[in-house]
Amino acid sequence: MDSVTVSRRALLGGLSLLTLSACTGGGFDFGGFGPDRPPDNDQGLPLAEGQTFGSGPVRVALLLPLSGEAAQVGSSMAHGAELAMDFIAQNPKINDNITLVLKDTGSSAQAAAAAAQQAVSEGASLILGPLRADQVSAAGGVARSAGIPLIGFSNNSGAAQPGIYLLNVLPETETKRSLGYVKSLGKRAFAGIFPNSDYGRIQQSAFTQAAADHGLRVVGVYSFGSEAEARTVVQQVAPLLQQGQVDTLFLPDRATAPSFGVLFEEAKVAGGAIQIVGSADWNGDQSILATPWLSGAIYPAVDDAGYNAILPLYQAKFGGRPHPFVTLAYTGVVLANVSSLSLGTPRYDRAQLTTPGGFNGRDGVFRFLQDGRSEYALVIKKTGIGGAQVVDGAKL
Repeated sequence: MDSVTVSRRALLGGLSLLTLSACTGGGFDFGGFGPDRPPDNDQGLPLAEGQTFGSGPVRVALLLPLSGEAAQVGSSMAHGAELAMDFIAQNPKINDNITLVLKDTGSSAQAAAAAAQQAVSEGASLILGPLRADQVSAAGGVARSAGIPLIGFSNNSGAAQPGIYLLNVLPETETKRSLGYVKSLGKRAFAGIFPNSDYGRIQQSAFTQAAADHGLRVVGVYSFGSEAEARTVVQQVAPLLQQGQVDTLFLPDRATAPSFGVLFEEAKVAGGAIQIVGSADWNGDQSILATPWLSGAIYPAVDDAGYNAILPLYQAKFGGRPHPFVTLAYTGVVLANVSSLSLGTPRYDRAQLTTPGGFNGRDGVFRFLQDGRSEYALVIKKTGIGGAQVVDGAKL
């Protein structure tokens, strides 16, 4: 799906920390410059095009859709980045290491690649963004050719590569977490239903791999691309649920989950008789919460506390309610400013970015893998009357 209009998983940041730190003992340096190292700006670099924030010596480009269909999301994320830069500037214990340059990617991969090329020509040491998978791939190709890392915000793991990292909750992470949880409940026989799309196929692959890793039996995997195909899938799956051959149904697609609930109810499948598992994309969706057949379903999510901590700051400065991806931009900027990364040799060294201990950001604990994918600590929520409640705390 790689959707930028959905609720976005929730948002972890349950921790009170506004800074980013290593989860291992070493920790990152958040101290001041000290008397022997005054701030020196990004002098010597070409004049940058785009709005800039901060005065640190290391230039970082932030690529977001400030125009086009995802402009509202991009604007929220840009504001989140500005709040992060404000925090860095106002905290005497944190070095002001970066100057952030904001660039518009619009809606196309070509525009994202052009923005990345401009950032490279202006001397950027790191690129944050873009948002969508096709744009991450396009901009990532430019960044790799220039030998600089890129940290994109897509949730489509197909865009990840060594040196192109994804700061978002990926299907592999959430599926591993949710299937591990239902395994602890004693569930063993699974079926999954997926949209016939590129993202649906990624979800399906994540499902089958997670099931194999947990030693679970997959009775059936089904896909659909239309209402007629969805009805056919229900006709095939309903007998397996009614006969007890399947005790858990994986139903990750947020947009169609309520419709499947109605169809299975029409097929006389009792929702409470099986365990339904959704995806992180379910979080906050009112249609899902209003569908009786989905009551009792579980899904993974990041804790909401990080978003809730940013919310009053955002409203005070910008007004309105930000898109949930605001925490991604906030975390990315604070990560980019970390001294060990931004002032290291080389800057943003791959070994440092992929430290196994990971980092603790606005969305909680996360880490980058060598192949560019990320892993997040996720909670498990359970749907019920009036909303969803956390039933298992955050775990990687």
